[in-house]
Amino acid sequence: MIGPGQVFLALIVIGLPVILLMIIANRYFRLREKKLDVEASMAAEKAAQYASRSTELEQRVRILEQIVTDGGAQTAAQIEALRDPPQIASRETVR
Repeated sequence: MIGPGQVFLALIVIGLPVILLMIIANRYFRLREKKLDVEASMAAEKAAQYASRSTELEQRVRILEQIVTDGGAQTAAQIEALRDPPQIASRETVR
């Protein structure tokens, strides 16, 4: 038969490693959860930055559309004409 000493020994041999494994697993999963929380907050921050940048780009496109539709094409042509170097009439030398 199994005596009380053997039961106590079995609890120590089996119980202590099980308890230690549970403690280690608990700590590991808490750490993992913290990492996921940090990653989620960083992803949310990046999404907010992209949304802000997207709004800014949409505003710029609206302005460009207004320029093009409100006769801005003529203004753009005039600006491009100013960028070209001036044409100097070449003088022909008379011999």
